[in-house]
Amino acid sequence: MTAEDSRRIVLASRPAGRPTPGNFRLESVACPSPAEGQVLLRILYLSLDPYMRGRMSAAKSYAAPVEIGQVMEGGTVAEVLESRHPGFKPGDIVLSHSGWQSHAVAGGAHLRKLDPTVAPVTTALGVLGMPGFTAYAGLLTIGQPKSGETVVVAAASGPVGSAVGQIARIKGARAVGIAGGEKKCAFVRETFGFDAVIDHGAPDFAEKLAAACPDGIDVYFENVGGKVWDAVFPLLNSFARIPVCGLVAQYNSEGDFEGPDRLPVVMRQVLSKSLTIRGFIQREFVAQRPAFEQEMPRWIAEGALKYKEDIVEGLANAPEAFIGLLEGKNFGKLIVKI
Repeated sequence: MTAEDSRRIVLASRPAGRPTPGNFRLESVACPSPAEGQVLLRILYLSLDPYMRGRMSAAKSYAAPVEIGQVMEGGTVAEVLESRHPGFKPGDIVLSHSGWQSHAVAGGAHLRKLDPTVAPVTTALGVLGMPGFTAYAGLLTIGQPKSGETVVVAAASGPVGSAVGQIARIKGARAVGIAGGEKKCAFVRETFGFDAVIDHGAPDFAEKLAAACPDGIDVYFENVGGKVWDAVFPLLNSFARIPVCGLVAQYNSEGDFEGPDRLPVVMRQVLSKSLTIRGFIQREFVAQRPAFEQEMPRWIAEGALKYKEDIVEGLANAPEAFIGLLEGKNFGKLIVKI
């Protein structure tokens, strides 16, 4: 292989607010060689996810940031090209965490074989991967939806939100989704089967959400924050549960937030309504993986749970696609076909 045969996208600079294409750099490098116990991978698909915005920042978080000049991190599906590990052979398709690049070496302990005859391999990055597990574990462990309750989820057309609403319905709850634009709202309602869907861009969004939740909200799965939270908060019932998965509306914010300090109001309601608000990272619930891996494929096979993928062609297009993801431009699980 020549130096041009391996490409990667590295973090060129840390963004101030909204990321720009200048924060990324596409490089050509020599293709790596596997050491003993490693394999050489050709990346087929790269997952783009909102959490990556946090990795671009040096601010303290639950995970270390990507350093300037390092490959942007991310989940991947790859083909084994060369193996120096007894458990893998050329041609195997594996799930890895190789990041934004066309080739990588990895140790066998960090790989999981995928069977393309069981499900499309891209689902390992979406509904049967980290986003699907995030929805499953966060909703069932923290949200604990009960039959007849109302579950509201933001970013309902995305891979996490769409799974949350459908799992809620499987458990007998009423699912109300929040999405952006008529096309996404129609898809969430007609394909994902939500009971109601509200467009967060509507001028009377808060009023429409209240009308869709006449009995209040028992579970709110938070993916967005911002004005969506403002509309949801007054509708929370006593003993409501709020799994906090993401805050996309705030990821590009720097420094202090504008507006009045609403923490005293929030805390008063947390106390008076006995609210449960818990942030989480999906890896905290690793013990639930076996149940997830048994139930999610079955629900898909039965038609009770559907999914949508948004596939972008070419590694060079990953930065623009990621920037669009943070602005809600994707429609479904965003994946780059390398």
